[in-house]
Amino acid sequence: MTFHKNIYINGAWVPSGGDTSIEVINPSTEEVIGSTPRGVAADVDTAVAAAKAAFGPWAALSLEERLGYIEGLAGQLGARMEEMGALISSEMGMPTMLANMIQAGLPTATTGSVPGTARAFAFEEDLGRTLVTRDPVGVVACITPWNYPLHQIMAKIAPAMAVGCTVVLKPSEVAPLNAFLLAEIIDGLGFPPGVFNLVSGLGPEVGEAMAAHPDIDMISFTGSTRAGTRVAEVAAPNVTRVHQELGGKSANIVLSDADFSAAIPGAVNACFLNSGQTCSALTRLLVPADRMDEAAELAGQIAAGFTPGAADGEGTRLGPLVSQAQWDRVQGLIQTGIDEGATLVTGGTGKPEGLDVGYHTQPTVFANVTNDMAIARQEIFGPVLSIIGYSDDDDAIAIANDSDYGLSGGVWGTDPDRALSVAQRLRTGQVDMNGSILNTDAPFGGYKKSGNGRELGRHGMEEFLEAKQINLPAG
Repeated sequence: MTFHKNIYINGAWVPSGGDTSIEVINPSTEEVIGSTPRGVAADVDTAVAAAKAAFGPWAALSLEERLGYIEGLAGQLGARMEEMGALISSEMGMPTMLANMIQAGLPTATTGSVPGTARAFAFEEDLGRTLVTRDPVGVVACITPWNYPLHQIMAKIAPAMAVGCTVVLKPSEVAPLNAFLLAEIIDGLGFPPGVFNLVSGLGPEVGEAMAAHPDIDMISFTGSTRAGTRVAEVAAPNVTRVHQELGGKSANIVLSDADFSAAIPGAVNACFLNSGQTCSALTRLLVPADRMDEAAELAGQIAAGFTPGAADGEGTRLGPLVSQAQWDRVQGLIQTGIDEGATLVTGGTGKPEGLDVGYHTQPTVFANVTNDMAIARQEIFGPVLSIIGYSDDDDAIAIANDSDYGLSGGVWGTDPDRALSVAQRLRTGQVDMNGSILNTDAPFGGYKKSGNGRELGRHGMEEFLEAKQINLPAG
């Protein structure tokens, strides 16, 4: 049980101006495991003022001085990885072993890579008679989601602080406890007051106050396309820079020469990781139409092996969905797929047998899906795979690109030149070939309604900088 009464502003734990709290629910047990303050706009004003005051002195430090703090933070995240993994598992439901590796391990590695990226970054560039400098953008508001909560926080705040920005963080109210543990770590490391600030609360209250604030220089947002659109709308009158990493409905193309025994299990894994609650999940599986039955049978067998259960349960491969609201949404879309005439291969509506408590759902596979069905167009955010048939490579590419989104994608094939050619024609920000995985030094982000801007590595660091040209006198 972790009940937080204060928020973190200007290097101190202080009461929120609000008088209520938000309960945090363990999705495996449906029990309250903690709470955080329900912040208000006045808290945002105080936090932004602290960040603004701290910006000048923090930006004036040498790069090495700032990186010393980031390296200390990476070290502490590593030292407390199991504690953090267990906490996040209890908040949002990823099986504990996976949470230790992914929910705690990935942000630790990402944070640890920032100093090297910063040291190699060209903060100055000589263009003949012009010196181009890269300056920190200023005060950055970071609004983060619940599905990979700490990773999305560190992908924003670590590079932002490294280059000289100060930050105000609003974590998701669904899984905020990890952000409070992070603030405790930062406080213990002695970061200068105001460099990092934490205001918990709801999006329509705290998030909108951040987006509308005239002293916020940049907003880095990860979440739904609907919410991201609202952030941009509210930020527009101040012409605030907005970085958005939003939704996805990504296609995984299995070419006719692919090894199905590797491709189909890999495709199911790429859809079901984190119970399907991944923005870059490969939720549309495209296979040659004449091999639909073969692909469906194999996918159904693999999906049936994803044992649902409590996040801390022995043998659990599929944890619960994060909330009752998310469970209701996924159930509704599964029923829509049935109503639309897709072939239900395995799974379906209702909870798995014997799991009446917790927001558990059945691992579900649909075959004979067409790309105009709701389950092929809407982001479900649950363990639901839609298998779509195609006639040839051109048809597969057309189906994959026929989406409002463009965050991720996949291609499977034994001819590397053919697979690469298909990957290059996909209108998406990331393509995994033959089950390859995320490179945290490469740019991550999407096309179309999946957002704008990039995170991670050199490209992600550049998002927190402004370019300035200084024209030097001749001679």
